[in-house]
Amino acid sequence: MSFSPKIELHLHLEGAAPPDFVRRLADEKRVNLSRVFDERGAYSYKDFEGFLRTYEAATQVLRTPEDYARLTREVLERSRDQGVIYTEIFLSPDFCGGRDLSAWREYLGAIEEAASAVDGIAMRGIVTCIRHFGPDKARQTARCAAETAGAFVTGFGMGGNEAMGTARDFAWAFDCAREAGLGLTSHAGEFGRPASVRDTLDHLRVSRVGHGVRAIEDPALVERLAREGIVLEVCPGSNVALGLYAKIEAHPVERLLAAGVDITVSTDDPPFFHTTMRDEYDALERVFGWGEDHFRVINQTAARAAFCDAATREDLLKRLEP
Repeated sequence: MSFSPKIELHLHLEGAAPPDFVRRLADEKRVNLSRVFDERGAYSYKDFEGFLRTYEAATQVLRTPEDYARLTREVLERSRDQGVIYTEIFLSPDFCGGRDLSAWREYLGAIEEAASAVDGIAMRGIVTCIRHFGPDKARQTARCAAETAGAFVTGFGMGGNEAMGTARDFAWAFDCAREAGLGLTSHAGEFGRPASVRDTLDHLRVSRVGHGVRAIEDPALVERLAREGIVLEVCPGSNVALGLYAKIEAHPVERLLAAGVDITVSTDDPPFFHTTMRDEYDALERVFGWGEDHFRVINQTAARAAFCDAATREDLLKRLEP
């Protein structure tokens, strides 16, 4: 059983680029990406830092607004085929114009136009700073987000290497985005320990946490997440693929849900981790016995936590009714 319709809140645009799409662009632009792929043609990496390097290397072929428009159409069509009706996608001015506001507007316009042309799925953008690029660049990214906040750009977040810096270092960027009315999320508690989640809550004051699964190691933190209604954007297949957990059976998603934590389910960077939304749901059904009621609850949670307007939220909740 694969529940539909689905809502996905944690998806990186470049990370959702299928290998064949990236190879096609590389051939067109005569870019050598031999180290990006393995002998089977899949993305090649050995660990999390290797994944980040491969991810950033693959973005070399995405050079123009039209490239991003093509990628947006490809990603949304594939998501729609998985039963996704609404998705929030991480977009980074670091890759789209080097944080130059004028260039960012051009890239964003192309992405939004492409998204509006794909029927059957709605998209919103979460402008995302890259943690390992440092707090100064995060400030520039936040300004790009604040200047383009509106009906399409509805959130601000942070991805990248959790080991770099502290959450407090990025407080200015999140304050800037908050003042612009954007919803806030940040990756934490993936490879960082529970303290990373706590610091993110304390200093960035987010309503959602990307991953957050290592909170399970701290019962008091789990209680806080449940009490404060912090929503975790859980990506089980990603966590297993990157070695955070040896197998899906060891993943804490079931324990977090049982403890009253609000969770959603997403794919993160699906072609890198050999997963789809259907695969994620099938694994949760097979391993934890989740059924239609479980999947409806997590999608209702996603609808309520989405960075969207009230009319869109109401429509999503109606479509999720039994």
